[in-house]
Amino acid sequence: MSTAGWSGRAAGPPILEVEDLHVTFSTPDGPVHAVRGVDLELRAHESLGIVGESGSGKSVTMLAVMGLLARNATVTGSIRFEGEELVGRTNKQLRPYRGEKLSMIFQDPMTSLNPVLSIGYQIAEIVRAHRDVSREDAQARAVELLELVGIPNARERVKQYPHEFSGGMRQRAMIALAIANDPAVLIADEPTTALDVTIQAQVLEVIQRVQEVTGTALVLITHDLGIVARTVDRVMVMYAGRPAEKGEVLSTFEAPRHPYTLGLLRSLPRLHLRGMELEPIPGNPPSMLAPPPGCPFHPRCAHSQGRERCRTEVPELRLIETNGQMAACHFAEELRDEEVIPS
Repeated sequence: MSTAGWSGRAAGPPILEVEDLHVTFSTPDGPVHAVRGVDLELRAHESLGIVGESGSGKSVTMLAVMGLLARNATVTGSIRFEGEELVGRTNKQLRPYRGEKLSMIFQDPMTSLNPVLSIGYQIAEIVRAHRDVSREDAQARAVELLELVGIPNARERVKQYPHEFSGGMRQRAMIALAIANDPAVLIADEPTTALDVTIQAQVLEVIQRVQEVTGTALVLITHDLGIVARTVDRVMVMYAGRPAEKGEVLSTFEAPRHPYTLGLLRSLPRLHLRGMELEPIPGNPPSMLAPPPGCPFHPRCAHSQGRERCRTEVPELRLIETNGQMAACHFAEELRDEEVIPS
């Protein structure tokens, strides 16, 4: 597996810092511990992929950063943008950040775009919400953005409504909305889930071009490890609301140090290995109403069999390799002899 990443190694101080983030939802069945102790840093021009099964806490982590969680959510820990603390701020206090400094491409554009307003009006509206410009200048900016994301005949398309766009074009319009004010951090939450393979590639190319033109930092949330391998600098693998592994994407995918990351990679189909049986991860992710004690992955982990420590002690995320690779596994060093594709 090879990857170059989109933006290369980033330098300078972090623009986004998340420290010991916890998100708990109050429900009639009890508290749901959706995110449990996430730490991450993101620098200008850098790209970070967040991967894991459904329910692992990927989207909730970044919705907490945006301040877009439901009212039954309790957020603790620290979220700092350019050194300013965001946790505890009201919606009104967060508005100057959303759409201008922090922006998000949502998974389904049809639920994010207003069906009764033209695409151009919606883009111009978000421009005028953060900039003191005329309607004409905001409309011109909308045309410019549609051209940037590769929508043909932008001057005509800007007058159309979401239902007049194809699925791929709606996602491009969603990207245009998200980058309207040149945000410092762009969060893409499963931006290609509902698209066919050809359109997926086009949308990812658009995001790449946007990052190159604007210099924004990117957080890509996805289930697709292939997309992550091709597009980001660093990766964070999440399981049961906690980071299981972090590191540069190439070293992490070539030599994982957490059994969960290894299981995800072994479950991928490979066209050059026809006839090879896939190795699905046994069992199911745990209920976040009552996460298992000890390592949350131990009920599904072959490496934990017969080891009391895995069942009783929560592993800390720790440095495993000198290249910065980290894993939350008591026995991570034992995986050095494991191959992603068993011989």
